[in-house]
Amino acid sequence: MPVGIDAAAAVAYAASHGSEALVIAREGAIVEEWFAEGWNADRAHALYSGTKSFWGPVAICARQDGLLELDEPVAQTIAAWRDDPVKSRITLRMLLSLTAGYGFGGLGASVPPFERALDVPVKNVPGSRFVYGGISLQVFGAVLARRLADRNQTPHEYLRERILEPAGVTVDKWRELRDGTYPLPTGAFLSANDWLAYGRYVVSQHAHFAECFNGSLANERYGLGWWLSARSAPPDIVYASGSNGQALYVAPSLDLVIVRFGRKAIPHEAFLKRVFG
Repeated sequence: MPVGIDAAAAVAYAASHGSEALVIAREGAIVEEWFAEGWNADRAHALYSGTKSFWGPVAICARQDGLLELDEPVAQTIAAWRDDPVKSRITLRMLLSLTAGYGFGGLGASVPPFERALDVPVKNVPGSRFVYGGISLQVFGAVLARRLADRNQTPHEYLRERILEPAGVTVDKWRELRDGTYPLPTGAFLSANDWLAYGRYVVSQHAHFAECFNGSLANERYGLGWWLSARSAPPDIVYASGSNGQALYVAPSLDLVIVRFGRKAIPHEAFLKRVFG
């Protein structure tokens, strides 16, 4: 392991705090891996909100493909919002950065389908507050679905084409909503190998996806589906985070990717302190 990374301490801490898998990779090689009993690198695990990390990169690709602009208003696509004095101010960037004005909610089993998400009332001035939740991502999904209609694609099919296949990632399964669609803020099941492949792809495309790793005025530590920076870690580290200890840490300056699956949440700062000593 390179100087400054303590793999043994990371494994010991993860193993004693409800983890089910831990993989550390650098410069294209796996340098440490640990699995709890019954787990291995190919067994799929729920990512929960780690799924959110897909959609910022998807938005960058969609902009590249001429499908949207990050700072365009949702009302440009959703006609019913055009005369709403509050919702007409919401942009796609606000949705992805969780600053659109929605209250907490729309997570887990309460994720609504796209059309229901469009009807959820806004509680805060758009752009003024960061509030963690799932409604914003479902509204983004509603917009993206409309933009992809001429291509005969769903948001998840576009995700597979533009991100997952180039990354060499296969999603084992998606949780379905009641209308048969897949959610955007949660729902993907990946193996440790596939989660690692996604992290490596993000490292390789870090410059292309740079806007995903800029915070907002409302929260400088959250980008477009990614948490940013942490004490006791390289300043460029970013990470995807899901309930019950799911995490994907990416440090481009070190060409470092760390995958963690679990059944119990671990404070990211505490874990990274062990990794980087």
